[in-house]
Amino acid sequence: MILDAYVVTRPFPREEMYGLTSQIRRSAGSIGANIAEGCGRGSDADFGRFLQMAMGSASELENHLLVAHDLGYLMSEKFKEFEFEVIGIKRMLVGLIKRTR
Repeated sequence: MILDAYVVTRPFPREEMYGLTSQIRRSAGSIGANIAEGCGRGSDADFGRFLQMAMGSASELENHLLVAHDLGYLMSEKFKEFEFEVIGIKRMLVGLIKRTR
């Protein structure tokens, strides 16, 4: 996911470097980082909390991708591929969150 975020944002306009480009890369990276940090915690409750944060980052990423698509920075085919991947990750997160309760 994070590598895809870097690839799809590379052709974005230079003026988006500290805006949309940065937000997409940050939110994509935050998904995995929160899962990893949650795994390092000592309890299911802590892990679940970090999984919830990962879910928030995935939702944030979805929003940023939609904005990029609407602005014409991300073509429909690539947007659909990326969106499908994010939805799959969110489904996995829902399953993990349920198992930690």
